Amino acid sequence: MLVTRNPRPSSLWESILPEVCLRMPPELVAVDALLDDPVFFEPYRAHFDPVMGRPSVPVETYLRMMFLKSRHRLSYEVLCAMVADSICWQRFCRVGVAGRVPHPTTLMKTTKRCGEATVTALNEALLAKAHAAKVVRLHKVRADTTVVGANVAYPTDSGLLAKAVARMGRLVAKVHAAGGATRTKARDRSRSAGRRAREISSKLKLRNDDAKAAVLAITGELADLATLTAAEARAVLRNGRRALRRAGTGASGRLRAALDELEALMRCTATIVGQARQRLAGGMPDGATRKVSLHEPDARPIAKGRLGKPVEFGYKAQVLDNADGVVLDHTVEVGNPTDAPQLLPAIERIKARFGRAPRAVTADRGYGEAGVEAALLAAGVVRAVVPRKGKPSAARRAHERSRPFRHLVKWRTGCEGRVSSLKHGYGWDRTLFDGIDGARTWCGLGVLASNSVKIAGLIDERDRRLRERAERRRAPDPAATGPPGRRRATPTA
Repeated sequence: MLVTRNPRPSSLWESILPEVCLRMPPELVAVDALLDDPVFFEPYRAHFDPVMGRPSVPVETYLRMMFLKSRHRLSYEVLCAMVADSICWQRFCRVGVAGRVPHPTTLMKTTKRCGEATVTALNEALLAKAHAAKVVRLHKVRADTTVVGANVAYPTDSGLLAKAVARMGRLVAKVHAAGGATRTKARDRSRSAGRRAREISSKLKLRNDDAKAAVLAITGELADLATLTAAEARAVLRNGRRALRRAGTGASGRLRAALDELEALMRCTATIVGQARQRLAGGMPDGATRKVSLHEPDARPIAKGRLGKPVEFGYKAQVLDNADGVVLDHTVEVGNPTDAPQLLPAIERIKARFGRAPRAVTADRGYGEAGVEAALLAAGVVRAVVPRKGKPSAARRAHERSRPFRHLVKWRTGCEGRVSSLKHGYGWDRTLFDGIDGARTWCGLGVLASNSVKIAGLIDERDRRLRERAERRRAPDPAATGPPGRRRATPTA
């Protein structure tokens, strides 16, 4: 059952505590006022029954706790502990001083249940609210791409094969413990795989051609071990499925889950064995389909040309923001798609969101294809400033050296700072949710927290200016009144 708001807590404790304990920081006050809108409850209605079932965590509490999680980069356990320990955070999350903070697993299950679509709807509602408040400026928009790292260690063929062998052994033992395929023999080769993986570490210290040949030979042995283990696990899977069919409706849910996990792992292991054998034969696996993890199915190797990290493993994200730092559009994609085709769809989404296209759009040379500028101008953009790839013509060179063009190109470099802020301040450096849907949910929550801070600050600044303007209008003009008994001198012609 969906619960949107917490019951109003008793004011007994608030009357006892001193005022300084109940005071919230200005940022939390502004974000609290911004999120106090029923429009943010609507995306959750599709996932909960309005009447039946166990009451959910109040949406206003869940939403504010997820803001704090992304804003301060906290785990679920640390987040719940800190909210329970801080009166200020309890007031922000609409939890009474004597109230109960939600359990970490409840937050995890709610996030997984609602998923990417809900976070996308929340971001859309936040941008619509900012547009209605007239604090979103579209005179300049800049675009950039970055890599959102997956939660994986640096992948090697030998390491992935050793982990696959050990994990298949554990899953076969779990199937046997759940009562499936108990008479099907399967040997646990995790110790053999671990010993060979450690041999690779000792051989790498030699740093010569013999060490390289030894590493390749050990990798081939690991591939053979993985193939043998997968063959035995296939028999366990077949007989376990047969036991499920015989049990019918009384089948064990634990056995069914273990068999499903084993089947997915076997498919992933077959791909990793193929990659290893292709590399042993002197080839190079295709980066668009290469597996880099057993638990992260959609992460891919992405080369961005960085000196410290020439190849990163994760997802490619695009960010478009304006001069105020508000993220107007973002996407997270599998693999390493080309930059240029992503720009026009993003501008079209911004145009649909705010009713008009940005006046000026700029991006780096990775977007610099011939048809990009023409497509942007056709979409309603007045100025498209994108340096071209390759050697430009004399006319194009003169255009790119003009002062307005160089001014916008220099302003575009600020998008690097926006990406850095998302990475270091809102968790975009590494997603801790698995799969492409998990990565989009993680990044969407980061954008939601970042935009909440920015938009709340812009609304506060607008309200402050309006108050100052109203006070100036109400204040008497000192030039219009003088000391008693004296009249204001009138100017003569």
